[in-house]
Amino acid sequence: MPKVDNSGDFIFWFAEEISMKILTNLDDPSDVVRVSSVSKLWRQFVIEHDICKQLCLKKFPEISGAVELNNLIEPVDIGLRNGTEFELLKRNHKIFSFLAKALSPVITNDCLSTAISASSTDNYPTESIVHTLQPGDRNQNVASYWSSSGQHEPSVPETLLYELVTKMCLVSEIHVQPFQAYFQHRYPIYSCKAVRFKMGHLRNLGESDTDFSDNESEDHTLLDDRFESFLQKFELPEPALCVGGYLLVELLGRVQKQEIDDLYYICIAHVQIVGRPLLPTFDVEMHEPSGKCLLKHYSETEIE
Repeated sequence: MPKVDNSGDFIFWFAEEISMKILTNLDDPSDVVRVSSVSKLWRQFVIEHDICKQLCLKKFPEISGAVELNNLIEPVDIGLRNGTEFELLKRNHKIFSFLAKALSPVITNDCLSTAISASSTDNYPTESIVHTLQPGDRNQNVASYWSSSGQHEPSVPETLLYELVTKMCLVSEIHVQPFQAYFQHRYPIYSCKAVRFKMGHLRNLGESDTDFSDNESEDHTLLDDRFESFLQKFELPEPALCVGGYLLVELLGRVQKQEIDDLYYICIAHVQIVGRPLLPTFDVEMHEPSGKCLLKHYSETEIE
């Protein structure tokens, strides 16, 4: 077999620190997977220096702050316990490569699973939060929306709590559609002035449904001066990794009174979360009440 010529390879010539600097400046962990396929020398360098893991934690710092990763790098069976350190590093590289692919924002889906609760409801169940999972404002020609209770003060906020399809999702957009009461005089839109989103875990469901981790976004104006009732799309500046599997929508400020009782209401027709749920090869086990979680990886045979 002819000897491989590495004379033109920068990893062969550069100091280790310089090669590390170059590779860890890649934007996407998925690029490391492509880099490692260039040559055996590149693959060995990437694996030995845990570069895929480094880029994953750099791109998603939420993982290192809220997720225990020990189970991803420790041997879990007899074969690996008797293996070499490089074999363990290879396994580590493979799992973090899968994780990078699992959290890719390229493919997006609706990430909402269940409507948990609302801070108030005017008429239950006809105006329940459950109706906000249904796209649009009508279901079989019947009005479909959630309504808060009426308030004399327009500053009283409301909250909507949802569970996501998996305990870890990469969220890129959040959509909110205010409800226009087409069956009332002048077709009023019961919107709020602004919304705020919080994503994470519930530290203690028994004490409070709103005790979240500190992963939250800034306030967003929901409607302009025209008060239109179309679906409002909030694209996050960067995809946010939700660790814990819950979304809290805070509705801030009321703008519309109901003529019949002269009270302020907020009504929402639809809420949607657009993002990438964690692939079936991964699962998250929550540790309550600490808020930490354990990220688990399963092989294809274990899933089957």
